[in-house]
Amino acid sequence: MTRLLAIAWKELIQLRRDRPTLAMMVMLPIMQLLLFGWAIDTDVRHIPTTVLDFDRTAASRELAHSLEATGSCDVIGAVHDPAELSRALRSGAARVGLVIPARYAEHLAHGHPVTVQLVVDGSDPQSVSSATTAAGGLIAQRALALVMGTAALREPPLSLEATTWYNPDLRSAVNIVPGLVGIILTMTMVMLTAMAIARERERGTLEQLVVSPIKRWELILGKILPFVVIGYVQMTLILTVGRLAFDVPVVGSLALLYALAFGFIAANLAIGLFFSTIARTQQQAMQMTFFFILPNMLLSGFMFPRDGMPRPAQRLSEILPLTHFLRIIRGIALRGAGFDDLRGELGKLAVILCVLVVLSSLRFRKNLS
Repeated sequence: MTRLLAIAWKELIQLRRDRPTLAMMVMLPIMQLLLFGWAIDTDVRHIPTTVLDFDRTAASRELAHSLEATGSCDVIGAVHDPAELSRALRSGAARVGLVIPARYAEHLAHGHPVTVQLVVDGSDPQSVSSATTAAGGLIAQRALALVMGTAALREPPLSLEATTWYNPDLRSAVNIVPGLVGIILTMTMVMLTAMAIARERERGTLEQLVVSPIKRWELILGKILPFVVIGYVQMTLILTVGRLAFDVPVVGSLALLYALAFGFIAANLAIGLFFSTIARTQQQAMQMTFFFILPNMLLSGFMFPRDGMPRPAQRLSEILPLTHFLRIIRGIALRGAGFDDLRGELGKLAVILCVLVVLSSLRFRKNLS
């Protein structure tokens, strides 16, 4: 028993000296508790919604305001024709479109049947369910009030026609498979880069490379360039298997997808490089990677819709490269989005990449010095 306690005490002393591992043991459960308890809400609310109002009367505007009052949909603006509605949904600016027909108010006043259309982006099945339920409940309530208020009406004069675009069958694989590209690239790019440089430091070969005729930028690029190729290979494998095994199509341009993916891959490599300047061992680099993966999975929109998260959590997710890449890959693969539709996401990803490259380079240069 004495020998057993002595070994246990030695392990505790070593653990106390390993500050990164100790911090991980404390912070990981706290982070999980905060993220799951505060930021995650499967009841999707505040879904971006646009309105195509052919009637343009007080009654039609009141219907749009009533839909927003349910809390499930946030009206972000109005469009003027079906083509503009299509662009808003394709770019991801809106997830739901409310189409109010012409002579809406007149038909209701005379007791004639009116059908309101709800167009929903089916690339996220959870948002489809929340938006359809909210709109369906609102229309049913109004139809019942009209019937109760007019004795001559025997059938509800107001109905809702819900149309799902991009994923009419609401298959979860259509949403999950493109997201897995971002998750797997984040995990492997960050981990491999951080561990590769930490491995050089453990073996004592990093200093040999530094004093060699190789320039520092050549050393950094030479270290991360193979991982860029690995990232593209992984991306190709996932998309191919997803197509063959789960029938997940790529509607948009593959060339555009591969071009925009470079910024995301480079951002994750920069994060891995930054972790490598902090971690002294490969084990610490792996721990930092897992610690970084958790908020990516929970806040980026991969597992849970961001529309249901609190505003601070949504703002926090904007600094994660995965958040913007998920919008890019799902936009291209599922909705056929083009460069103009994704220009904003590309700009945000470029800003994140520049900040990461500067921070990683400064930190790496300081460590080498």
